[in-house]
Amino acid sequence: MQRVDAPEILDSDACSPADVQTSMRDIGRVNRWFGGVTTTQKMVERVAEATGMRRLSLLEVAAGLGELPELVSRRLAQRGIALDVALLDRAQSHLPVENPTEGNPSHRSVVGDAFALPFGDGAFDLVSCCLFAHHLNPQQLAQFVWEGLRVSRRAVLINDLVRHPLHLALAFSGFPLMRSRIAWLDGLTSVRRAYVPEEIRCLLASDFSAKPVQVDISRHYLFRMGVIVWKSC
Repeated sequence: MQRVDAPEILDSDACSPADVQTSMRDIGRVNRWFGGVTTTQKMVERVAEATGMRRLSLLEVAAGLGELPELVSRRLAQRGIALDVALLDRAQSHLPVENPTEGNPSHRSVVGDAFALPFGDGAFDLVSCCLFAHHLNPQQLAQFVWEGLRVSRRAVLINDLVRHPLHLALAFSGFPLMRSRIAWLDGLTSVRRAYVPEEIRCLLASDFSAKPVQVDISRHYLFRMGVIVWKSC
């Protein structure tokens, strides 16, 4: 199955704020039910294990409503790992419209460019993204990883889909689960434009040949992959 890089409706800025919020909530359900939250959780646990750190700061890029890092933070707290989260997205309409409900952590939200993160070098332990990498062409993805490594002290985490014909069939059949037709249509496009692990590995090996980085790639439930790009000392 060849990669088809086509635009997604939610990226067009033609959606109303209500449509954006409904679509984001659909994406949140996909992450909760089909492995998205667990994939990021396992990557953060891997970094904590490798570094011995029990408190980590994390910048979530293309964060949307920020539900995924909040759920990951709650799960990790039960394992004795504290996660301090900041959210970044290109559009204010994608970010939370109000603070989380009482009793949940309130995360800092910033509007910014993923290719020119508005933070200094080494500002966070981790820079993370979920369902963002497939929106980028190979050159953009390498640029984002470079920028993420600049801002991070430990690693860049990429949580994304794996392109596969069966995955596309499952996305087609998922229409009844979606409240937003936009989210369903974008989901089909997302699967078609997603990478496979070997493509990610080859892309990073090529673009980082002058300064090689360690890349760990794991597969997760229902065509998810977790990519950890470790920062060199």
